[in-house]
Order: sequence, then C-alpha cells, then structure tokens
Amino acid sequence: MAEISPAVLCQPDDILGRDTAVQENQNNRTPVDNLALTSTNTDFAFSLYKELASKNPDKNIIFSPFSISIALAVLSLGARSKTLEEILEGLKFNLTETPEADIHRGFGHLLHMLSHPGDQVQIRTGSAMFIEKHLQILAEFKEKARVLYQAEISTADFQQPHEAKKLINDYVSKQTQGKISELISDLDEQTLMVLVNYIYFKGKWKTPFEPHFTRESDFYLDEKRTVKVPMMYHMFLTTPYFRDEDLSCSVVELKYTGNASALFILPDEGRMQQVEASLQPETLKKWKDSLRSRKIDDLYMPKFSISSDYSLENILPQLGIKEVFSKQADLSGITGAKDLRVSQVVHKAVLDVAETGTEAAAATGCCSDGSALILQPLKIYFNRPFLVMISDTNTQTPLFMAKVTNPKEN
Repeated sequence: MAEISPAVLCQPDDILGRDTAVQENQNNRTPVDNLALTSTNTDFAFSLYKELASKNPDKNIIFSPFSISIALAVLSLGARSKTLEEILEGLKFNLTETPEADIHRGFGHLLHMLSHPGDQVQIRTGSAMFIEKHLQILAEFKEKARVLYQAEISTADFQQPHEAKKLINDYVSKQTQGKISELISDLDEQTLMVLVNYIYFKGKWKTPFEPHFTRESDFYLDEKRTVKVPMMYHMFLTTPYFRDEDLSCSVVELKYTGNASALFILPDEGRMQQVEASLQPETLKKWKDSLRSRKIDDLYMPKFSISSDYSLENILPQLGIKEVFSKQADLSGITGAKDLRVSQVVHKAVLDVAETGTEAAAATGCCSDGSALILQPLKIYFNRPFLVMISDTNTQTPLFMAKVTNPKEN
C-alpha cells in the first residue's frame, strides 16, 4: 500500500510524450525480452529478500516480489526526474540499456501471460488506486495505468479514514479470496492516495501428499530447539532434484498441475546464511539448469501456513528507492501537483502448504505461496529452516519467495 501525502501546484507534464514513446516501442520491437525481464525480477527478489532477512533474523519470511515490482512500476508512471530513476533502478533495471517504455511494455506482457495460466492453476493479480475524492487525477495517467497495468482507479473519502480503510480492505479481501482481509490497519486524514497491488495463487500438486501419511514430527529451529509440526510424507517420489555441493544445499522442485512449480532449497545444518548470501539470478539459473529427475525414497515436508507483513518504506531505501518517500519526491505525473510523496508501503503475504497443494496471496498497497524439498541417498527431511520459491513456469517469473524458520509460527 502506498499512501501519498498532500501537495499543491500544477506543472507541465511530459506524460503524453512518454505514452507516444511507449506506443512506438511496442510497434517497432519486442519489449524487454522475457529472459532479461526474468533475470531482472529475480535480482530484485533476491535483493529485497536479503534486506528482509537481515532485518528479521530467525523469522519466517514470505513476500511476493512480483506484486511489489508491479506496484512500484505503476507508481513510476507518475514519477519524474530522480524519483523515476530511483524507482526503476531500484527494480534493478539498467536505464542506459533498457528504455523506460520497454520496461512498462515488458511488465504489461508479463501480466497478460499471467492472466492466462490455464485451468489448473489459479493466478489472479491486479492493481487499484484509491484517490481522495476531491483530487483531480490526470486523464493521461489514468489511461496509461489502465492500458499498461489494467490498474483500476477509484475515489475514496480519506476525510473519513475508517470508511476509506474499509473500502480498500474489502476490495483486497475480495480479490484475494479473503486470504488478505486487512491490508491497511490505519489511515489518517492526511492520506490522499492509496495504491494497492494484489496477487492470489492457488495450485494443486501434480503428485499430492497422502493425508493419512502425515504425522506429528520434530522440526529443528536450531541445534537446541525443536517444535512439533504435522509432517507430510512422500515415498518413492520421482521429481526434479539437484545437490549443490558448492553451497551445501539440496534443491527439490515440486510441480503443480498447470504452469507453476515450487522450488524448495534445504541448506545443510548451519549453512542457511551461506546460501542466502549466494542468492543471485545466476545461482537460480544454475539450480534450474542442474535439476534432474530423481527418485526420492523418502521426502518429509511440513504442512504449514505462514504470513508476514512489512512496512517497505523502511526497506526500499536500502535498494536505492529513497526520494519518493521524501519532500523532494516528484510524482507530478499523477495529478499535476508537486510535493506528493509516498508515506507508507505496506506488503502482506500468506502462504499455505498442504497435502493437496498450495494457496497463497500477497498484496502491496504502494503476496505468496509454497511447497516441498530434498536430501542425499534420497531421504530428504525438511525438518529445519528452508527456502521456497514459487514461479510461473511459462514466464519463469518468481511469484512468491519464503523462508520457513518455524512452520508453527503464523
């Protein structure tokens, strides 16, 4: 959620010129190619993960890098000058190599692909902007947000914070099937705009776990502490697997029916920090390229539901996105008014992993999903902290990323 605070003064805007450039780029060449965009999105996902992990040590982490990227990309449509550069560079784009118009077209293409995932997997994603009812939004911005990001624009009376909060939360709850029921916990009368982005994912395992095999078992929080968790079990499961000896971790891919899969990364005991430090697009590419179908004799995976919420205005400046939160912010492309700035970015995500599959949701007002992993002579015990990445297999887009340090902690 992004809350934008008050501002005055109109100034000329180059939004139409940028629209024309976007159109020309669409006509003349393909937008950012899928592989390049996937690498950039993965880079942003890992960079954001490292910041969240450093600020939340030993905690469960679950977020949707895709949801946050889209929210910031929509916001960037109304940004200018240094504010614009910081947002797009914070999203890991090289603006000397990739024109801004291509970035938006690339995201637009991605959204289009994700809106047709097939019947087997449910992926719903979208954006909405709630504007103070007395504020005049530029028609060009509204059109650009609609055409490029299918973003909906609605009015809200922020002078009545309780009603405005209910309006926004009801919208997000409906769009995420009730998985995220209260994105915004608090608004004040100074708020002029809230930008919301949501993603909802539900998938069924291609090879589900048998519920009658699930048993209470120990999950090791660290060398000394354990908690009892319902542990799911697969016997003789054939699935993609890779043992990364360099990073001392095992990687297991569990596929959903349809165009999605979950990658489970299980570091050896005491090696989580080493694996986290090595998270780069190249690392993920190596894992995916190295996966080979293997029979796992015994696979143990906790059944869990975790959730997180983050105030990203304290995190994004670490990735270089600073000015948009300051008095120097230039978001004049939204209303023609100077001095609007983002006061809050709230991201909430939930991830449920069970025998039949995964349900996840995330929302960013400016969500998540999970699955299983592996070990040696192929007995794999996900009975200590592990990482999860859920991706759309058509676009290789990372939809959710999680660290499960305690499956009992919701």
